[in-house]
Amino acid sequence: MTSPLFTPFTCKSLSIRNRIVMAPMTRSFSPRGIPTAEVAAYYRRRAEGGVGLIITEGAAIDRPAAVDATHIPKFHGDEPLAGWRHVVREVSAAGVSIAPQLWHVGAAPRQSHHVGDLTGEPESPSGRFSATMEHGRAMTEEDIADTVAAFASASVSAKRLGFSATQFHAAHGYLFDQFFWETSNLRSDRWGGATVAERSRFAAEVVRATRAAVGDDFPILLRISQWKQQDYDAKLATGPAELEQWLGPLADAGVDIFDCSQRRFWTPEFGGSDLNLAGWVKKVTGRPTITVGSVGLATEFLSTHQDRSVIKADLARIDDLVRRMDRGDFDLVAVGRALLADPEWPGKIREGRADELKDYSILHRERLH
Repeated sequence: MTSPLFTPFTCKSLSIRNRIVMAPMTRSFSPRGIPTAEVAAYYRRRAEGGVGLIITEGAAIDRPAAVDATHIPKFHGDEPLAGWRHVVREVSAAGVSIAPQLWHVGAAPRQSHHVGDLTGEPESPSGRFSATMEHGRAMTEEDIADTVAAFASASVSAKRLGFSATQFHAAHGYLFDQFFWETSNLRSDRWGGATVAERSRFAAEVVRATRAAVGDDFPILLRISQWKQQDYDAKLATGPAELEQWLGPLADAGVDIFDCSQRRFWTPEFGGSDLNLAGWVKKVTGRPTITVGSVGLATEFLSTHQDRSVIKADLARIDDLVRRMDRGDFDLVAVGRALLADPEWPGKIREGRADELKDYSILHRERLH
C-alpha cells in the first residue's frame, strides 16, 4: 500500500506532486564546475521517472576552497549559473520542482582523491577536521561574514534561476558540521561554545541572512546528520533534549524543512522509541522532515567490499517506510542509489512493478546516467 507516497505536499511556495525526493548525490560530471547538457538530461530523466522533488548534488558557493575538485559543479559565476538555468528548465518541463544543495566542505579532505583545482587554503572553525587531524586554517571573522554572505547570495541566485527552494549541506563532517562539533570547533568567540546550541550560531546566521535575502515564502532546507565521515557511530545529540537544543535555534532562524540523513531509515535514533532521526526532528522542532537511508536497497550503506558488488533492489522495508510516514513521523522520503540506478523507480513502485526494478553497482555508476 504505497499510496501515501503519492500524495501532494506543500510548504510555503513549494508544491510537489508526491512525497518522493531525489537525494543529493555527488557525481563529478561538471567540467570546470559547469553543469553540462548531460547533467540537465540526467536530472530530467529522474523527473520524468516520477519523483516529486529533486535536490541536486552539492554545488560550491563562492568561497576559495569551498570544494577542491574540478568536476564538482559551482553555484556562482556566469557559466555555471547558465548551466544550472538549463537544468531548471529541463526539470521544470517535466513538471517537477528542484532545489540546489549548496556546499562548502571546510577542512574535510574528502575530495582529495579527485583531480583538484584548489584555489585557497582549506578553512574551518579551528583549522582541524577532527580531534586528531589538523587541516587548513581557522576562519577569521571576515571569513565567516563572507561565507555567510556567499550562502545567502547563492540562494538568491537559486530563486532568480527558477529553483523552488534552497538547501544547505550541514551534515557529514563538512563546514556547518565542523562548527557543530566540539572536537572540530575549539573557538572561544561567539562562533564556539560548550554546548551544541552555541556551536549552531554559524548555521543559524547563514539561515537568517538567507531568509532576509530570499523573503519569507522561499523554502530553506537544511541537511543534517548525527554521523559524520570520520565516525559513523557519532551522535551530536544523545537524546531528544539535546536534539531540541541543537535544532530549535535553527528552526527559529528560518529552516522550513530538515533533511535528516541516516544510514538506515528504520534504525531508532534514541532508546525507548522506534522513531528514526526524521521522526524525532519533526517531534522536537515542529518542522516537516525528510527521511533517507538505504530506501529500496537490500545492502546496507557502505558495506564491506560494496565497490565490487551489486546492491540488490529490495522492497522488504517499504511497508515499514509507508507506515511511519502515514502516522506522521516524517513528510518526505529521499531516495538515493536506487534512483541513480533506476530513474523509473517511483513509477514502478506506484504501479506495482517491483520485479522490474534495477540493481545498483558502483562499478557501473559512470554508465548510470
